[in-house]
Amino acid sequence: MFRMKVKIVSRVRTCSINSTIPKCTYVNYPYAQIGYTLDLNHRTIKEFDSKHYYNYSVVKKDIELLIAQRTINNPRNVLDCVESRLFRKMSAMLTADWFPLGRDIYFRKFELYPLSFQNEISNTNLIAAAPYGGSIAITRHPKKLVKVQGTNKPVILIYTSAGKLTAKLQWSSGQLVLLGWSQQEQLLCVQDDGMVLIYDMFGTYQHTFGMGNEAKDTKVIDAKFFTTPGSTGVAVLTSTNRIFLVNNTSEPKIRQISDIPRLGGPIDCWYIVHYERETQVILSNRDGIFIMHQSYQHTSSIPFSNLFNNKINSVCAIAVSGNNRHIALYADTGHLYIGSIDFKEKYCECATHMTEPLSCIAWCGTEAVVCSWNSTVMVVGRSAETIVYTYDGPVYLITEIDGVRVLSNSSHEMLQKVPNVVQKIFRINSTDPASYLLEASKQFQKKSHKADSYIDLVKDKLDTAITACIDGASHEFDFETQKLLIRAAKFGKGFSRTMNPDYYVSMCRTLRVLNAVRHPSIGIPLTYTQFNILTSQVLLDRLVARRHYYLSIQIARHLQLPEIDGESRILAHWACYKVKQTRLDKEQIAEEIADKLGYAPGVSYSEIAKRAADCGRKQLAIKLIDYEPRAHLQVPLLLTLGEERAALHKAVESGNTDLVYTVILHLRENMTLGDFQMSIMHCPLAMALYIKYCQNHNRETLRDIYNQYDDFHSQAIWFITESYQRKNALSRDALLQSAQENFKLARNDTNAALTEEQIKLLRYQRSLEETLHETVVGKPLHDTIKILLLQNELKLADKLKSEYRVPERRYWWLRIQCLAERGLWNDLEKLSKSKKSPIGYEPFIDQCLKYNQEQEGKKYLPRVKDELKVKYLVKLRMLNEAAQTAAEQKDVSALTFVLAQCGPSEKQLIDKINMLITSFKN
Repeated sequence: MFRMKVKIVSRVRTCSINSTIPKCTYVNYPYAQIGYTLDLNHRTIKEFDSKHYYNYSVVKKDIELLIAQRTINNPRNVLDCVESRLFRKMSAMLTADWFPLGRDIYFRKFELYPLSFQNEISNTNLIAAAPYGGSIAITRHPKKLVKVQGTNKPVILIYTSAGKLTAKLQWSSGQLVLLGWSQQEQLLCVQDDGMVLIYDMFGTYQHTFGMGNEAKDTKVIDAKFFTTPGSTGVAVLTSTNRIFLVNNTSEPKIRQISDIPRLGGPIDCWYIVHYERETQVILSNRDGIFIMHQSYQHTSSIPFSNLFNNKINSVCAIAVSGNNRHIALYADTGHLYIGSIDFKEKYCECATHMTEPLSCIAWCGTEAVVCSWNSTVMVVGRSAETIVYTYDGPVYLITEIDGVRVLSNSSHEMLQKVPNVVQKIFRINSTDPASYLLEASKQFQKKSHKADSYIDLVKDKLDTAITACIDGASHEFDFETQKLLIRAAKFGKGFSRTMNPDYYVSMCRTLRVLNAVRHPSIGIPLTYTQFNILTSQVLLDRLVARRHYYLSIQIARHLQLPEIDGESRILAHWACYKVKQTRLDKEQIAEEIADKLGYAPGVSYSEIAKRAADCGRKQLAIKLIDYEPRAHLQVPLLLTLGEERAALHKAVESGNTDLVYTVILHLRENMTLGDFQMSIMHCPLAMALYIKYCQNHNRETLRDIYNQYDDFHSQAIWFITESYQRKNALSRDALLQSAQENFKLARNDTNAALTEEQIKLLRYQRSLEETLHETVVGKPLHDTIKILLLQNELKLADKLKSEYRVPERRYWWLRIQCLAERGLWNDLEKLSKSKKSPIGYEPFIDQCLKYNQEQEGKKYLPRVKDELKVKYLVKLRMLNEAAQTAAEQKDVSALTFVLAQCGPSEKQLIDKINMLITSFKN
């Protein structure tokens, strides 16, 4: 990792120990960004291209000492000695920023980005920084006096974490109380009238919601933001000591916390905690600590004497850890209480001995609390150990899940607990297998045989050491330290037969992603722990929100994400942003979007078109819709844009009748009848579907359509259908008369004649009702004759048969059914003997069997057709006779049929049939 790159500037010839030393040797140590020109003859050293990255004074002195001693004349040996010392110094540098805070607990502070703010980090400003390396918003504090130049309207400045200005928002609304960021990186601005204004990270207004009328009337004096699962909440404190909160700013539902105790005077400080699915308020006044819950009206109080060993008057600040399990209280006397969130366990009490007011307090993970006073920062461990840092000016603390970011005018730093795996590898005299593996890798880079010795020390725990080196690299921000550990892991992999390389490959991919987003041009100083919590999908969303589309696509490809979740989704966001560029021509934008996106999975041109329409670019939206391959997404948007004809054309082309109905109904509701009919007139499918719709939902409109198109046949059918509606019973004759006339106009004489016969039948049925005293009107001819037969009105039935030319076969069926139904078996027998039946005699048997009259049925057996005799013998359960008849007919299939009808009790018959079947087959 730390191999020297050596370049001899002047020509070098092969020389022995006593040869002349080359005049100039350039020693480049690229990873530490250090370079020296060594003039060995004149015993001088000139440093060049040195950056403020490490303190090189010790290394520089070592080189000068080597030159001064002139004990080694060969330049290669000089360089080897320098290289060896550089390795040792570098190892020490890796832990130079560590400091102990308790037994075997180390913390470290390192720079993320140098900054060049002009007093933006000040106690007179409101500052809000989004977690997970998010943006920073800064504005003048409305309640603090400050010298103002120019306009007196405040300006909200939005920066990246690297200090790059991304937006400048001129504030023209009400008085600000607090700034904050949601988990979706939206800027939340709370006003004293209870309104919460939401902007994106570029200062574009999104929407507003309020905290209720009471908050508006009584004014908000303070506000807090808090984190809930998957969202961000906001709470406001009014001048009447009431707290209103919203657990999710995306779906605001206002809730009120139970009334705050007023015995102790004004509230000194308060904090909102969402813990175990419950939102609670922890507040302090001079009487002590009070805990109130959202879901039930109960307040618990804890006096200061139960928490602090020393006498205090009030608590000035409250901080809760990222996992909502630990709490810190800072008292007016400078004492710091650290304990569990339920106040049942006290970890320590620390006297800070600070007299100036506290500026910020924040938890650093779960092991320490960080406090800041103007230019002083103190880290307090859970065992009351402290370490103090001094800055040139005020600082602002940003709580992260695994540390604290320290923001000053000149730098942006990270303060965190040294991860255990990193601590084991780099701490002095470490005997951890990963530490030995790292040393083996270093020796291998130096081409030293010692590498084998170190490998032998860890060969039993080689896989563990490799994994630890990979894990250690994940927690490092410095590229070179990452390379050091990754190369050590790679070196160890060469000696392992069981190590799965997937984790190594995955970590290399992740580190490249993290290094890319940490670059100052992007400015997201994300740690590996935060990346795992945030997930790659959310990181991509945040890059897209910052309009880093190209980098997002490269990351999605590098992480090998599915196209629908990665590249396609990013391109869709890019397209939505592209349509907002009003300076570009619609044709150019549409073609560029189509060229980039194509028909990638998951891309919806309709969503892009909708975004264009929202921006007022209707023609561009219409152009983009043409690229949408899914008609069910095209049609609704075309209707929204007022392109009804195009929508109808697309719906018809798709062949989806539901879509066509959608368009038709939309047109019907939004057009006059004349315009509507003209719109669908030239589209046969649309007209046919509309007619079908009218048949079920609007029959009067259906008649108008038929009338408009002179469709006499359809009008006649309409009149017939209407005539049999119950509501039209009294006007049935007139409707049928109209149907007959329309059939004549349609030159359909057959249907006209049938309609005329139906009219006659209706009139005849009315006369029958007076005679029979039974409802007959409206019944079919078949049912009318059956009623007459059942009423024994044989002459009237015969008259109807003759008049309406009822077929003889049907009439016999009706007579047989009616006689059987009435139980007139003698009359049925007489009918069978009156003349030859046109339908045979099998129906006589069927009707007898229907009413369980087997003996009556047997009377008709002799007259049954031969080919059906076996079947009806079986029906009458005359199995022996059926078998005998089948045998006489030598019909094997009939015998088999009879055999299948035999039961277990008929064994003799079964044997007989089997014997007959066998004999016929032979």
